[in-house]
Amino acid sequence: MRLKLTLAYDGRPFAGWQSQRGRATVQDAVEAAVATIGGGAAGSGVTRVHASGRTDTGVHALGQVAHFDPPAGTRLGEAEWHRALNSVMPPTIRVMRCQQVGPDFHARFDAIGKTYRYRLWHGEVLPPLEYGLAWHLHGCLSESLLRQATPLFVGRHDFTAFSANRGEDNEEGKDKVRTIHRLDLDRSGEAMTLTFEGDGFLYKMVRMVVGALVRVARGHDPVERLADLLARPAQKKPGWQAPADGLTLFEVRYRE
Repeated sequence: MRLKLTLAYDGRPFAGWQSQRGRATVQDAVEAAVATIGGGAAGSGVTRVHASGRTDTGVHALGQVAHFDPPAGTRLGEAEWHRALNSVMPPTIRVMRCQQVGPDFHARFDAIGKTYRYRLWHGEVLPPLEYGLAWHLHGCLSESLLRQATPLFVGRHDFTAFSANRGEDNEEGKDKVRTIHRLDLDRSGEAMTLTFEGDGFLYKMVRMVVGALVRVARGHDPVERLADLLARPAQKKPGWQAPADGLTLFEVRYRE
């Protein structure tokens, strides 16, 4: 049996999704829960839980998708696994949905698109309940310039200038072309939300695009600078990067 999990988590206590020695990660917490329910030890014979992709330190999720094959001999159904996982995981991680899928389903390789949301708070004071959930921006920030710049990123582009390297051996020559289907800006009072929907996202791509948009909205760079970075991706990366606080993986899409 293979189970597909839809996960929500508060990214603040974790060093991202992927397991790392000596650091608390979401993957470690979920795998420890699976081991507890399956009767094994978290550090021995770990059942791997594969996610649709990595989220970085401090990044949140409402719709992360992962899959795992329950340990041999476990006779729980999807509903029992759903309840059991939530009963042993920390309250900062919750399984929102658990369903049985075919043995060929893969959370990462079968994904055809993702939606991210990034929240900005444009006001003099950040409410305490927004701390860690939005990028606090006070002072000059032009909403009209934001709305003028966001359409530049829609479509198929080489996002080399808006991505970071992970330092992996296969990074050189990696395809950096991605398609953004939509990039919307919504405002409610002092809260502003940027919604990115695309076929895939590079390492820190959303945060670097948001950082670039904010620079334009603050008057530090013209809108044309962003168009030039998309048209000539081989030039030196500017390195603009928004903090992790406001970023949430909202949905991962699969073919029916």
